Amino acid sequence: MASPTATNPAHAHFESFLQAQLCQDVLSSFQGLCEALGLEPGGGLPQYHKIKAQLNYWSAKSLWAKLDKRAGQPVYQQGRACAHTKCLVVGAGPCGLRAAVELALLGARVVLVEKRTKFSRHNVLHLWPFTIHDLRALGAKKFYGRFCTGTLDHISIRQLQLLLLKVALLLGVEIHWGVTFTGLQPPPKKGSGWRAQLQPSRPAQLADYEFDVLISAAGGKFVPEGFTVREMRGKLAIGITVNFVNGRTVEETQVPEISGVARIYNQSFFQSLLKATGIDLENIVYYKDDTHYFVMTAKKQCLLRLGVLRQDWPETDRLLGSANVVPEALQRFVRAAADFATHGKLGKLEFARDAHGRPDISAFDFTSMMRAESSARVQEKHGARLLLGLVGDCLVEPFWPLGTGVARGFLAAFDAAWMVKRWAEGAGPLEVLAERESLYQLLSQTSPENMHRNVAQYGLDPATRYPTLNLRAVTPNQVRDLYDVVAKEPVRRNSDKIDGGKPATGAAGTQEELLRWCQEQTAGYPGVRVTDLSSSWADGRALCALVHRLRPGLLEPSELQGLGALEATAWALKMAEHELGITPVLSAKAVVAGSDPLGLIAYLSHFHSIFKNVPPNPGVLEGPTSQGFPATSSAVLFLGKLQRTLQRTRAQENGEDTGGKKPRLEVEANSPSVEEPPAPDSGVPPTPPSQNQEAGAGELCALCGEHLYILERLCAEGRFFHRNCFRCHTCEAMLWQGGYGQHPEDGHFYCLQHLPQTGHKEDGTDLGPESQDLPTPAENSMPSGPSTSVIPQEGTSPVPDPSQPTRRLIRLSSPERQRLSSLNLTPDPELEPPPKPPRSCAALARQALEGSFVGWGVPGQSPQVVVAMEEEEEQSPSSSDEEKEAEETVALDSDTEQALLTLAKNSGTMSKYPTWRRTLMRRAREEEMKRFCKAQAVQRRLNEIETALGELEAEGTKVELALRSHSALLEQQKSPWLEQWLQLVQKKNSLLAEEAELMLTVKELNLQEQQLQLDQELRGYMNQEGTLKTPADRQAEDQLLKKLVDVVNQRDELIRFQEERRLSELPSKPGAQG
Repeated sequence: MASPTATNPAHAHFESFLQAQLCQDVLSSFQGLCEALGLEPGGGLPQYHKIKAQLNYWSAKSLWAKLDKRAGQPVYQQGRACAHTKCLVVGAGPCGLRAAVELALLGARVVLVEKRTKFSRHNVLHLWPFTIHDLRALGAKKFYGRFCTGTLDHISIRQLQLLLLKVALLLGVEIHWGVTFTGLQPPPKKGSGWRAQLQPSRPAQLADYEFDVLISAAGGKFVPEGFTVREMRGKLAIGITVNFVNGRTVEETQVPEISGVARIYNQSFFQSLLKATGIDLENIVYYKDDTHYFVMTAKKQCLLRLGVLRQDWPETDRLLGSANVVPEALQRFVRAAADFATHGKLGKLEFARDAHGRPDISAFDFTSMMRAESSARVQEKHGARLLLGLVGDCLVEPFWPLGTGVARGFLAAFDAAWMVKRWAEGAGPLEVLAERESLYQLLSQTSPENMHRNVAQYGLDPATRYPTLNLRAVTPNQVRDLYDVVAKEPVRRNSDKIDGGKPATGAAGTQEELLRWCQEQTAGYPGVRVTDLSSSWADGRALCALVHRLRPGLLEPSELQGLGALEATAWALKMAEHELGITPVLSAKAVVAGSDPLGLIAYLSHFHSIFKNVPPNPGVLEGPTSQGFPATSSAVLFLGKLQRTLQRTRAQENGEDTGGKKPRLEVEANSPSVEEPPAPDSGVPPTPPSQNQEAGAGELCALCGEHLYILERLCAEGRFFHRNCFRCHTCEAMLWQGGYGQHPEDGHFYCLQHLPQTGHKEDGTDLGPESQDLPTPAENSMPSGPSTSVIPQEGTSPVPDPSQPTRRLIRLSSPERQRLSSLNLTPDPELEPPPKPPRSCAALARQALEGSFVGWGVPGQSPQVVVAMEEEEEQSPSSSDEEKEAEETVALDSDTEQALLTLAKNSGTMSKYPTWRRTLMRRAREEEMKRFCKAQAVQRRLNEIETALGELEAEGTKVELALRSHSALLEQQKSPWLEQWLQLVQKKNSLLAEEAELMLTVKELNLQEQQLQLDQELRGYMNQEGTLKTPADRQAEDQLLKKLVDVVNQRDELIRFQEERRLSELPSKPGAQG
């Protein structure tokens, strides 16, 4: 029997079309197909139905079945939803093509223009689960057979464009290549429509093309006129992408991919890379697709030192310009980084070639990212309305380490197509714009975790994708500025004035408001009368009254009679920091002397911003704290308590023998809660710091000796610093609370990765649960900030691996991590659960094993699954959702656990269960990617906060100088300056609170990474035959089990802290309490 291609020439063209791997081959084969069928390309959905009717052999039918299933969804109304709508799509990137496909399915006439003539971008995109399902539903496997096989969850940009191009052509999208869109041509008279200005010349088919909708997907460098773009800046970030030839040899296929390694939680990998090659990176990703694709973030000083950059320039365009980059040095740089990351297993790395025949390698700047203020607009002239929408990079430039570009790009394409459907249905312009902006507000918050789990239900209707959908979040009245009637002179849009210096949430507003609030909070205390924001606070009583008002029980007012002004003020500053999370910006000496009134105003405004909703309490003795922490920055409080605990622990370990277990838990059980004054072990009241501890902590930086303005002050170890001075002495990394220590011998500050060892203890990690000393919350120095700790030394893994993570900038040693799980941070002691009865080490180990894999994308009771992941290679598609759910619901008793442990130890056993193995591998890789994305999002935001704080400090310095120079002016003349000053102070406090929240996330990532490290080490011992284990091996294995128990408990403690904080905030919501 003759094959279909032999009997029908159109079949041969169709098969060539399906298999074509170059843009020109796709276009020529499709042109040949249309000519063989007697059709004209670009005929819309009718063209698709004609092709389908004439190509009815088995290979084509499988594709038609998929496309028909998509087109048959009710939302498309059989291709009649937008039958009378004409659309112009600018840009044939993945998002532009995806939008064109949706518009074609709606029945619109779609014309797409693209300035390029071929697809040559090898860079690889991470795909979310819904994008994989969406592309499969469009027939991706027919066009690209290797699409997302096995555990793969990515695709090269070129392949993604090719398969979407094929779908668009089949659905009748009219595409014009080598044509650049330069602007809009308004209708010249009534009755005419909107047209496009194109270069080099308008094709004949587009000469008279008038359209109702313009969708711009032309990239971040081109945003249509009328849209406002906001810049989001961080610290200098230099990205490098490189593509190497993939020979698809057996050796290459066995090299595991790297979903993402970030310095913020795996510092040891990058320290090893630096030591071995001199290369200093922030992160690195490796994907295997058509090419071996690597993307990394490099540090500028490293690129200068290695000769990649010729000269340091402040302008990034000039810094990374072709004239300043040495190509040969850049090639050596990326080869060395790729070799190290893959242990040299890729062999000789040959560069893939770009569109110009040059090595496919580039350095780019992603310091700033652009985001459109609005996603759509409507323009009207002579009665002709034009709907404009943005998708892709011209809507939001993605932060590449997050892997969100194509996923959120597809979501924006769906949202834009839904907007066009609503437009075609006759909805009013303001209504359409309001709905689109309501959806746009959700876009930046989307992730695989907060969208609908059932990706099979995803469609054009936003309700199928977003669980928390409110299409009326933006009202029509709020988008009037997005509707321009060109015939009239439109009023300039309010969105152009975004972030114009409005006070941050919780800002004190005016000096009078702050004074009135302080008077209300201190009313009724004996001997306290607040009349101003300077001299009324000099005796310390007003400040003590304010602290007592917010935390009753710390110190009775009658006890102040025995304290002097300096002692009372020092106590109040200390309690505010330790129990309220409010760090000082001036010394007790300055408060008493009244030498820094602006500093006092800034300090008091912090109280107001946090506790402004606390009602006045004339009875004084009753306080709000039994209801929790009203809006307090508990992350700051948590990190402060943690740092002081580590400080005491390190001092004890260096100053006395801590080899035996001390009865510290009993002391802690009898110690007061956080609502009582922290006291030493003896139970006596706290001793205020001495005057010499306060001396010099005012206007000079303790490190550089330069003048400190108020907004520049960072408090640590009872002294003040510039934020930019407070860096690790070794690596010069920025230091944060909970992530550094001060060496007692040289006095320098270090990140925990580089903190030198002192004393007789070489390795604190050998201390197991016996070392869980929980220091009391007493300190004898003020103010007490971040302090010292030891470098954690990980136990040697049975199978050393240079890629194995230890810690990064924010890192704790084993004894210090144990403090994390035991800190008493609950405001109400009644919320503390009763202590659990002691259990045997075996029971603790079993619990740790059962829980140690939770959160890593594998069943919580199956510790052997990572063994499968190590052995698994990329194979066939993953198992079904039903199989995944069945695996997750399996209970595990002790007998089953032993059986599975034995199963895991037997090499090759897992190969009997390939479906389960592939499922576990995919889920583990997804979890790895989530962790990497979270770390990169945190790092990016920390960089943005650091940049914003620098700008605030510079602006605050100008305002402070103005206020001090005009100190003799009348109050009404100083009032505008003070209001601006208070706004800046509150903006800084808000940023610092957000920074502390991010550092808690870093702690969480730290514990997750440590748990994975312990899992890997433990498996090395468990896989050894019992008869071959030495006593040292058994001791090391038992120690690892204990550490694993500790880490799991610490993660539980951190989660419990976050939950208790959430519950404590509930009463502060409106209507929660009377």
